Amino acid sequence: MEKKIIIVTAPSGAGKTTIVKKMLASMPVLAFSVSAATRTAREGEVNGRDYYFMTTEEFHTKIDENAFAEYEMVYAGKYYGTLKSELQRIWDNSQIPMVDIDVKGALSIKEHYHDKALTIFIQPPSIDALRTRLSERGTETQASLDERLAKAQYELSFSHEFDRIVVNDELERAYEEVKNLVNDFLNIK
Repeated sequence: MEKKIIIVTAPSGAGKTTIVKKMLASMPVLAFSVSAATRTAREGEVNGRDYYFMTTEEFHTKIDENAFAEYEMVYAGKYYGTLKSELQRIWDNSQIPMVDIDVKGALSIKEHYHDKALTIFIQPPSIDALRTRLSERGTETQASLDERLAKAQYELSFSHEFDRIVVNDELERAYEEVKNLVNDFLNIK
């Protein structure tokens, strides 16, 4: 099987995770690529399922070992990365990794894997819609909301560098669009 990768990215709150979960549930050929992270687990998150939770020291050791396909410091002091061993685990299982990561990480993987990677940017209908979605989560302080919105503005400036842009103005339509893009890329009829 060809070693392809599906990369989905978006500003926080654009609906990326919801679309990725729907894709994984409907397409058994895809497998979620679990990212490594130095942040603490949120309630209900499980190490090895949601993220590989690491200390900053463990993460830096992995960097030194060249163990990442990509990594970024996404927020101050918070590192996220895609382990090469995680991609290989999925390929060894005859599946295609679906990577749900930030914009810079997505572009790094694309640079590394070129035409073997499909990059999809999930775009919110507007910054105001994004503010509403993030506020409704109830997990953000005003400072963290402002930080996420500033980061979203920055990330939106890179959208043109992705293979495809999908505007998530209506979840079911956006999901169908992503599914069709993935099917085309994997030559699934």
